[in-house]
Amino acid sequence: MKLSEVKRLLKAEVVYGDHKLETEVELAAGSDLMSDLLTGPTAGALLLSGLNNLQVIRTAVIAGFTGVVLVRGKKPDPEMIAQAKIHDVPLMTTPFTLFTACGRLFKEGVRGVERRKKTP
Repeated sequence: MKLSEVKRLLKAEVVYGDHKLETEVELAAGSDLMSDLLTGPTAGALLLSGLNNLQVIRTAVIAGFTGVVLVRGKKPDPEMIAQAKIHDVPLMTTPFTLFTACGRLFKEGVRGVERRKKTP
């Protein structure tokens, strides 16, 4: 699924990254606890979170996420947007809860990162 389809399904607003809407996404992870996401494997997955701070962008960069979706209508502050631009991480916001957003993506074929085998 392309990020453009994620945008449509989640009724999301693109805060940064319109130029990357053709990027493919097959996996996603939803969490507010960034340390859980650093246990991998997450490269190429989409990160959904209700956490609205710089740590989300830092985690996305370190773990290799394709993009970030903030849930519950959270609006990123200017510093978070600036970091998304610096690291070229697509950033969206959706009115849906984390549960609903993940469910909508799952229904359309996006699977969780646990479906990918960890590398030793």
